Amino acid sequence: CKGANWIPQDALAGRINEADTRGLLQSAVDANMNMLRVWGGGRYEAGWFYDLCDELGLMVWQDFMFSCHIYPADEAFLGDVAIEVREQALRLNQHASIALWCGDNELIGALTWFPETRANRDLYLVGYDRLNRTIEQALKAAVPGAVWWPSSPSPGPMDFGDAWHQDNKGDMHFWSVWHEGRDFDHYRDVSPRFCSEFGFQSYPSMDVIRKFADPKDFNIAAPVMESHQKNAGGNARIAETMFRYFRFPVDFENFVYLSQVQQGLAIKTAVTHWRSLKPYCMGTLIWQLNDTWPVCSWASLDHGGGWKLLHHMSKAFYAPVFVSAVPTKAGIELRAVNDTAASVSLTVDAMAVAMDGTVRVLNRQVVDVAPDAAVVVLTAQVRDGEMLAYTWADGDRRLGGDVFAPKAYKTYDLLPPKLMHKVEATATGYDITVTAQALALFVAVEADQPGRFSVNAVTVFPGHPATFSFTPQTPGAVPVFTLRDLHSATYGPH
Repeated sequence: CKGANWIPQDALAGRINEADTRGLLQSAVDANMNMLRVWGGGRYEAGWFYDLCDELGLMVWQDFMFSCHIYPADEAFLGDVAIEVREQALRLNQHASIALWCGDNELIGALTWFPETRANRDLYLVGYDRLNRTIEQALKAAVPGAVWWPSSPSPGPMDFGDAWHQDNKGDMHFWSVWHEGRDFDHYRDVSPRFCSEFGFQSYPSMDVIRKFADPKDFNIAAPVMESHQKNAGGNARIAETMFRYFRFPVDFENFVYLSQVQQGLAIKTAVTHWRSLKPYCMGTLIWQLNDTWPVCSWASLDHGGGWKLLHHMSKAFYAPVFVSAVPTKAGIELRAVNDTAASVSLTVDAMAVAMDGTVRVLNRQVVDVAPDAAVVVLTAQVRDGEMLAYTWADGDRRLGGDVFAPKAYKTYDLLPPKLMHKVEATATGYDITVTAQALALFVAVEADQPGRFSVNAVTVFPGHPATFSFTPQTPGAVPVFTLRDLHSATYGPH
């Protein structure tokens, strides 16, 4: 399973409509996602949500709406719970998209969050068990064949252990990187069977920020920016993490860009490693897909549906056939993952690349990857000042490529890539062809009007132009395109 968590798509329910819902769900499909978890702290969605998931082939992990708190366990309340569960189960069971029913979100964890529960955990655990059993029994009475999971995260039925740090069974919520400030490498220290929540924040895109902030407020410490951050210490955590991995950006707009690059790298580190553990790990659901309002958050889609860089990167690292780079003591291991129902013969080429774009061939390996499997292809080593570039192809059909930096990006002396771009009109929009004279990392194109790019946040090599296709939301004037890359964001304009 590959996907994300779904939260209510607007803070004002009256503004939610089927067309906008379709756009968000289509974006999930377009990013190679196949499952959404309807989070238990939100709401049971309208019928059209599940109709669209049926149509688009999206599996739904459906939480019941109990989340992050301690609930009553008296007979009257539990009677109401049973009615709620029965009504929702009968309403939604007809949908082919419903893959799993889950009792709640993080109620087991909540037993340790409050002074009262910590002082008498056994008492409150009994109350929780009564609630959870009521939900399970009401569901199975209404839908006898329902697939049931007691809670998220949970090690399994009748196990009330710590599924935030226990990774050997059940589903896991792994928040040590964001909430505890661990390095991204810490994602590789755990091996979840199924990770149903993990995330890292970024700022919303500049076109969203301009809707709630004036240029005088384009500062991460400005009150208006802090009011659009509801996780305590979130903005500081984004900035502090940036110091670890990057040279600091030259201005606010590049800070926003780099925050999205950073978010993408965090989630990519987790997903690419966990996918490579197949079949031990068989599911990753990013926190989160969408936003309820324009805000700094963990979402991969901006409020309104625009793609942040994480969503573009998700489209790449959730590809059905993918090669992950995982650092080990012996070097950088390349691991091929095949999610398809057919075996695939991959040709993997590994190269060392210097900052001027010079490529040094390291290895070529041909490997057969069985259906729904992962294999180690090769182990490569690069010199100081080099990164690992690699591609994978099925015969003559190139499937993908990536660049892996074994050290923090701030340690590399990037050269000005002197990006140039040419715009050509097409039947559906515009093609922007970008060239570079040195290695250009995380090249992103922005437009001054709403629309969708085919790719973004990609590496451009000298002599190998990259094409970004842009489809405007509505036809009109020719857009003005802005290019960003890691060098210009941290060193200044070329």
